[in-house]
Amino acid sequence: MHAHERIVEAIRAELDGLRERLREGAAVEEQAGAEAVAARVAIHLERDHLPKLRLVINATGVVLHTNLGRAPMADEAARAAYEAARGYLNLELDLETGKRSARQDAVRDWICRLTGAESATAVNNCAAATVIVLRALCQGKEVIVSRGQLIEIGGSFRIPEIMAVSGAVLREVGTTNITRLADYENALGPNTGALLRVHTSNYRVSGFTKSVSLADLVALGKKHNVPVIDDVGSGALVDFARFGLNGEPLPRESIAAGADVTLFSGDKLLGGPQAGIIAGGKEWIQKIEKDPLMRAFRLDKMTLAALEATLRLYLNESRALHEVPVLAMLSTPLSELRERAQALAARLQATPGLKAAAREDAAYVGGGSLPDQAMPTWIVEVEADGVSEEELARRLRTGEPAVMGRLQGGKLLLDVRTIFVEQEPALLKAVIDAAVFRRIYEPRP
Repeated sequence: MHAHERIVEAIRAELDGLRERLREGAAVEEQAGAEAVAARVAIHLERDHLPKLRLVINATGVVLHTNLGRAPMADEAARAAYEAARGYLNLELDLETGKRSARQDAVRDWICRLTGAESATAVNNCAAATVIVLRALCQGKEVIVSRGQLIEIGGSFRIPEIMAVSGAVLREVGTTNITRLADYENALGPNTGALLRVHTSNYRVSGFTKSVSLADLVALGKKHNVPVIDDVGSGALVDFARFGLNGEPLPRESIAAGADVTLFSGDKLLGGPQAGIIAGGKEWIQKIEKDPLMRAFRLDKMTLAALEATLRLYLNESRALHEVPVLAMLSTPLSELRERAQALAARLQATPGLKAAAREDAAYVGGGSLPDQAMPTWIVEVEADGVSEEELARRLRTGEPAVMGRLQGGKLLLDVRTIFVEQEPALLKAVIDAAVFRRIYEPRP
């Protein structure tokens, strides 16, 4: 498995370490035997050969954990990506005519069916969607947006910077908490390119506030022949109020209200691969797809296949609720979570050196979605004799499989809402190994 040169390098590094400890006066007799050296070299080679990207059991309770890749895809979507990667497919070929086609055709029809849009396209994320829409429709023109919607979407990507990159000119109106229709109307001029509404996905402004409805913006746009662009953010294709989570806009409602172009993500509440979806009028979509940046922002064949498979699941809503992991996690009954947490806690509690207890707690959607709304969940509190909670968490993160929990009140918490049922045996083994078989986790000398 390992190259001869790499094995020799590892042996030399191990022997150099032993010599260094000898010079420092350390007792290394037990470590200097051939078998001991060989065992440590084997462990170090194995560790050094681990891939940088590894599967992680998400026990944080954050459903769309950005650092863990946001939404896990449905099995059908993952299979579609796998099949697209391992072979050929009609990416830009019409099988009926044998002539070249557009790769966007793979998702266009499904997006239109689900949103009611006249046409649609997709790029590699929602920031890219915002850039290319503003560039294609508003380059060199003013785009009017409320000051209360000049959001930062994470990683220091801010609406003003995205606007500048696109070549559009930002025209701010209103204040942080109050923007009226008259503010938009007074800002209209001969160089106005669009009215932009941005959903504040990752924060809320409450108290003395006022904003303009999309319907009023659309009416104003029609009156002055100015397009309305609506960035709805997380891409919910089902009403999340059924999960007790309110305030997340639906793309189909945006289209129905008359938005000329609606933007949303594919990898957040939609539960698919990373993508930025653009839905709207046919003339606008054609203009966007003709922009030279479209080639730089276009989706690869694996992402397109996974996105199409995810969208097709939503054609049967009950199936989507069952098979799209994000929806399944959010809809899991609290009683089921309690039973699973109590069973895990009992198994861990029965292990010498471990203490575990199940209790109710709160979880969050994450990923910049529904930031101020918690949902009830059940967690397992874990303590290990002689091991701090920080060290236990480190061992779990660096173990096999890697496990990511959260630290709170001097204990490690494992939230079952984001743990797949089939992962529970591996999770139990990982926690027991981390707590009991400590020598496995000893750092390299």
